Amino acid sequence: MAINLSSQSDDEVLSQINTTPLVDVMLVLLIIFLITIPVVTTSVNVSLPVQSNVPRQQKPETIIISVNSKGQTFVFDAQVSNNEALFKVLKPYALLTPQPEVQIRGDAQGEFQSVGRVINVLQRLGLSKVGFITEPK
Repeated sequence: MAINLSSQSDDEVLSQINTTPLVDVMLVLLIIFLITIPVVTTSVNVSLPVQSNVPRQQKPETIIISVNSKGQTFVFDAQVSNNEALFKVLKPYALLTPQPEVQIRGDAQGEFQSVGRVINVLQRLGLSKVGFITEPK
């Protein structure tokens, strides 16, 4: 409890905050947490599953389209001259059931417009399983 020993009247508001109750509450909470932490950590022993990071296996029906920094398009390793040629090469794959997955490898230094043209051709063909191959950090 604070005692006002100044010559000011009793009606004026004290501008100082009494922090003693706050410190008392914090110490009690600290003691409670110190007592309950060992109870929480001693729980039932379980053997957790182990996860391994296995790279995805490439399926034989996966189509890989590469776009280099110059904007040239390759299906697997064969170069395709323009969008209509790309359309003709991919048309038989679009008729398959289930549709194969298409993976696009776009060069980081290349223009997005070249990759956008490939996506446009895939959209016209109705191929919906499209992914982008990136490098891990």
